[in-house]
Amino acid sequence: MARRFHRLSALAIGLQIDIRGQPSDGGPTLLASNHVSYLDIVALGASIEASFVAKSEVAKWPFIGFLAYLQRTEFVQRTGGDVAEQRDRLAHRLSRGDNLILFPEGTSSDGAHVLPFKSPLFDAAVKMGAGTKVQPVSVTYTRLNDIPLGRSLRPNVAWYGDMDLIPHLPRVLSLGRLSVVVEFHQPIEIDGARDRKALAAYCEAAVRSGVARALSGRHENPGFA
Repeated sequence: MARRFHRLSALAIGLQIDIRGQPSDGGPTLLASNHVSYLDIVALGASIEASFVAKSEVAKWPFIGFLAYLQRTEFVQRTGGDVAEQRDRLAHRLSRGDNLILFPEGTSSDGAHVLPFKSPLFDAAVKMGAGTKVQPVSVTYTRLNDIPLGRSLRPNVAWYGDMDLIPHLPRVLSLGRLSVVVEFHQPIEIDGARDRKALAAYCEAAVRSGVARALSGRHENPGFA
């Protein structure tokens, strides 16, 4: 139901999603994505059946809070929270077979750059152990009304820094056709050889590569086994 809703939402607002690569299957997966805008919820939600991991404030945001509820979002505290308790909640969701989407940058960016990935919540996958996968996902907004999304146009799409939500949201909804590339990169299975920092570093490198590739116009689909 949630995925269908996001697909209809994408159609309604003119969000054209180019899905590359393949979502992991055969077991619960922790997906790690860069974060550009609240539109990421629609782009990712339309691309895979999964729940989000989001900061607790999101639950109170207009419209976006509803989307988070629809997606069975797991809320965490960015500062002052009990990291072990939050990790255990995510591990419990994974143990039930749920896919979870994590934004390990901890904030959003302008979409042309990827911020360093924070590693603590990757421990949820480490705790689960064998049978759990971690998969990097890159989200890149590339064109607006068929015009390359350069520096001057990017703030119309990306929501970051101290931007206010209320004036930004209606502007986004009236932009027209917006193209976004969602690329699923090679997943890795938890095998005890990688700790949370190694997982975060792997995902960050893959996402950086995906964003750079999408912005350059190159298209490489690895076709995972």
